[in-house]
Amino acid sequence: MNKKYKQLSREQRYQIHALLKEGYLQKDIAQNLGVHPSTICRELKRNVGKRGRRAGEYLPERAHCKAVLRHKTKPKKIKFTKEMKDMVSWYLKEERGSPELISHAVDQVEVSHETIYRWIWECKHSFSRSCRPYKNLYRYLRHGKRKRKRGCSYDRRGNTPDRVFIDQRPVAASKRSRIVLGTGK
Repeated sequence: MNKKYKQLSREQRYQIHALLKEGYLQKDIAQNLGVHPSTICRELKRNVGKRGRRAGEYLPERAHCKAVLRHKTKPKKIKFTKEMKDMVSWYLKEERGSPELISHAVDQVEVSHETIYRWIWECKHSFSRSCRPYKNLYRYLRHGKRKRKRGCSYDRRGNTPDRVFIDQRPVAASKRSRIVLGTGK
């Protein structure tokens, strides 16, 4: 069973207001409008004033304005179109911008930097025809140089330069008879 859901219209909100004033129950209002009772319950819960002069009163015009504002500000899924991909590719290659800079500074690219990183990663590892032009984009990311060499390099952290091993120290140091002042070490 495939149902098509619609938002309440301004006229339906005015009908809800009129039927509430006449004393109808929520389920009767829902039946009269041809919507589910939970729709009326949710509408009243969201749009009945909680404090002030209009507390406990349903105002249809204010309810409609709130609903329109909710629909405008709700997060929407924006598709990462071919034009956006081309623009991101150009900014990465020519301008040497990072995905963070591209997502915040470029108005035509309305996706997050995480989406751009995910797309670059997918293109790097994919063999599909759509990813072929963008396969080498990962090379333009600013990840810097490696900090240390790989392999069997000698770790120099924690070593004292010009140190003398204990078996090579002078005899006077073993006796501890002489005090050395002012060496600064």
